[in-house]
Amino acid sequence: MYFDVSVPIPEAKGKLVIKKKGAASYVLYEYERSYHKEKGYTIPRRAIIGKVVEADPGRMFPNEQYARYFPDVIISEELPAASRSSCLCIGPYLVIQKVLEEYSLPSMLRTHFGEHTGLLLDLISCAIVNEKNAGQYYPDYAFCHPLFTKEMRIYSDETVSHFLSSIQREQILGFLDDWNARRDHKQRIYVSCDSGNKNCQPGDISQAEFGKPIDERDFPVFNLSLVFDKTNRIPLFYEEYPGSISDVSQLAFLVDKGIEYGYEKIGFILDRGYFSRANIQYMDEKGFFFLLMIEGSKALVSDLIVKHRHSFESRRDCSIRPWRVHGTTIASKLYEEDKRERYFHIYFSAEKLAWEREQLEIKIDRMGQFLKTHEGSTATFSQMYKDYFVLHYSQQGKLLYAEERAEVIQKELELCGYFCLVSSEKTSAEEALTLYKGRDISEKLFAADKVFLESRSMSLQTEESIRSQVFVKFLALIVRNRIYTLLNESMQDSEKKTDFMTVPSALRELERIEIVRRNTGLYHLDHAMSEKQKCILSAFGLDVDAARQTAAQIVQTLAETAEYPQ
Repeated sequence: MYFDVSVPIPEAKGKLVIKKKGAASYVLYEYERSYHKEKGYTIPRRAIIGKVVEADPGRMFPNEQYARYFPDVIISEELPAASRSSCLCIGPYLVIQKVLEEYSLPSMLRTHFGEHTGLLLDLISCAIVNEKNAGQYYPDYAFCHPLFTKEMRIYSDETVSHFLSSIQREQILGFLDDWNARRDHKQRIYVSCDSGNKNCQPGDISQAEFGKPIDERDFPVFNLSLVFDKTNRIPLFYEEYPGSISDVSQLAFLVDKGIEYGYEKIGFILDRGYFSRANIQYMDEKGFFFLLMIEGSKALVSDLIVKHRHSFESRRDCSIRPWRVHGTTIASKLYEEDKRERYFHIYFSAEKLAWEREQLEIKIDRMGQFLKTHEGSTATFSQMYKDYFVLHYSQQGKLLYAEERAEVIQKELELCGYFCLVSSEKTSAEEALTLYKGRDISEKLFAADKVFLESRSMSLQTEESIRSQVFVKFLALIVRNRIYTLLNESMQDSEKKTDFMTVPSALRELERIEIVRRNTGLYHLDHAMSEKQKCILSAFGLDVDAARQTAAQIVQTLAETAEYPQ
């Protein structure tokens, strides 16, 4: 490896030889002579100690051999940053490449992004490995990882920024069309919809509005809905919409989009945020199955719970062992004008009962203590306090004392431990709960989006940048969720302790599979793989031989670039 800093060609009379090879000239140092008895003369032994600087023939770029034979010469420690690390972590590349090929993502993306596909794949990989926003951390990632770009070329920040700004909406829509065209439209799929909002700088982003951010901070936000095929565990498509639009009113657009993509048999598994009469009627009209979570405190549900309480909680035939709950199903209407019978699945969990009661008791105690500290003041209190307490005031408007609403609190305590699902088709309580629990995968995707990929907030100020970053995140979620699924399935099948099979832990372990650049300027696999690494790779159908073959391809690609002469 030649250093990036030049030094004067040393003065060693009779010891130095300059030989030209191709376009470059190399400085050779004679470190010893050996006498050849049969031929009767001495043979010099030489080593290359540097490469001549073309623009200055009196200087050269030294290598490690120069430091060996001229140890007293100090090479400047302020070297320019190397373009690529001498130690590359190839483990994550192995599994990400495998998933990309499984889904045919490179060829699909190449149709719409052409020669920029390699850079886009690297941004996806960067988002997964670094678990942070893709563009910002690209230089650090590219420095120490193999890349999908042609000849594993590393691009500048300016190039990455220009590429993200140049992504057109038509390119994104074209990929989503192709991605959804490959799904099986005849088979019923259960779709999980979830929404989140992104805090952002308003800038030129028309969708950034002051809506109702989840964390209650007063930031402009835009909303993002993700539609996820629970059956096959694949993100299907997403929708961005202004921050002031609620999840309830957005569902109809997601339903229409599913129809446009050709999905004929869809079952929607929805959270309580999507519950409304208009949404129920719209899904009925389109003929879609739905499964909804409804809060137990809603009047209709709470009345049903009170009516059927103590009728199933201790019955063995109502036990749903996989989820450690008891459940029963009652046919009823959702609202007075409802023309169809729905199926209310009421569940009771002893664990949920203990936790919810304790949380409710703590909340009321804290509220009571807070009100106590404001006795004698003219402070005003939110409706939440008035729901649980009768507030007594003096004629001067000062708070005298607060009295708990005993009946309200007792009723809420009696509802602790219960929850309800509503389905549009007849199904058992166990089947409905199993379907809804599968929605946890969607929740994990959103956790990955907000936490692992650090995209709860987006410090971008243009419409184009937001659009491209969200698209990169969606692609990263497709790959990351497949990694999660394969690791999870392997972990469930294994009888050994496999706590390292979570996505973050597995990626960190794979980072230790390295290729290292030697004195020849070429990379080599540094060491044998550990049992943990073999176990992780096996989850993706990879073994040591496959990993070595890919490592050899990476080494060959780097060796063929002009940056590293053979």
